[in-house]
Amino acid sequence: MVQTTKIGLSILLSFVLIGISSCENDLEEIERISFDAKSPDETTKNLKMIYSDDGYARVEIFASLAETFRGKEEITKIKDSLKVNFFNEKGDIVSRLTALYGEINYTKGLLMVKDSVRLYNFEKKQTLETEALFWNQKDSMIYSKSSVIVRSPKGTIFGEGIRTKQDFSRYELIKPVGKFQMDNELEFN
Repeated sequence: MVQTTKIGLSILLSFVLIGISSCENDLEEIERISFDAKSPDETTKNLKMIYSDDGYARVEIFASLAETFRGKEEITKIKDSLKVNFFNEKGDIVSRLTALYGEINYTKGLLMVKDSVRLYNFEKKQTLETEALFWNQKDSMIYSKSSVIVRSPKGTIFGEGIRTKQDFSRYELIKPVGKFQMDNELEFN
């Protein structure tokens, strides 16, 4: 009987060892099956990001959905709408940028937005409308090579591109067309 029990335990132990060794996972095989190079490294819902300078908020970005990809360049793709507030030295919001899609390239310090793009200056009550726009974090310049419309209480003007500071207080319109009431204090370069 003792002999039978030893044989039974030996068989049982053999099955357990075979079972344990057959359950070993090959990490390379798992990664090959489950890894998708096109999927984001990080996904964030209801993102709020603040760029500051000397402890003061200068730019505030809100996004419904953000996906960050890390590779040669670190890029966050913003989907399903975004809002960017630009602040003056006093901490007041001076202009607001909205769009349906955007990409932040942290490596280059560049934000690209497209689809229903609007830039609004609160003081002058003027709106820039275009399909694609870029904001360069390094020099605070906003520019577009796309067709643009600038609407204000003084009129509407069209162009084939624009350059402005992020506060949208003054701007340079490329190939302007339209009727617009001009101030007496014009500056010409």
